[in-house]
Amino acid sequence: MSGGVEWALHCCVVLTSVEEPIPATKLAELHDVSASYLAKQLQALSRAGLVRSVQGKSGGYVLTREPASITVLDVVEAVDGPAAAFTCTEIRQRGPLATPAESCTTPCPIARAMSGADAAWREALRAVSIADLAQDVAESSGPSAMTRVSAWLTAPQG
Repeated sequence: MSGGVEWALHCCVVLTSVEEPIPATKLAELHDVSASYLAKQLQALSRAGLVRSVQGKSGGYVLTREPASITVLDVVEAVDGPAAAFTCTEIRQRGPLATPAESCTTPCPIARAMSGADAAWREALRAVSIADLAQDVAESSGPSAMTRVSAWLTAPQG
């Protein structure tokens, strides 16, 4: 999983604390990350329909849906794509003791284990919403954490 996923998730969580568009540069400053790299992650979220870019002087990014309806898996797939983490290359059909292709009618035990792990991982990420993460931030960082984030994000730039 790329580092962009972490950045995108943090942005989605902090966007729950505001109603107005927040510029990518402000989000990058808040997280002390590269503005150009973060912009790529925000563009991926936009292409996936999770955030919307608002143009103009008061422009920036806003969530397009309620935070409870955006899952961690939605963000992961927006940034890193929907492909499985493991790709079987049928290594068992190679080398001096290669299994003939006609004998490989079902996935090998390794491919089955990896597929099962991928399915479980995706289900776990599908079960957690951006709203859940925002609530966890409030519980772990204190009830004023998201209010402080909102105030900082919406403070006039100067």
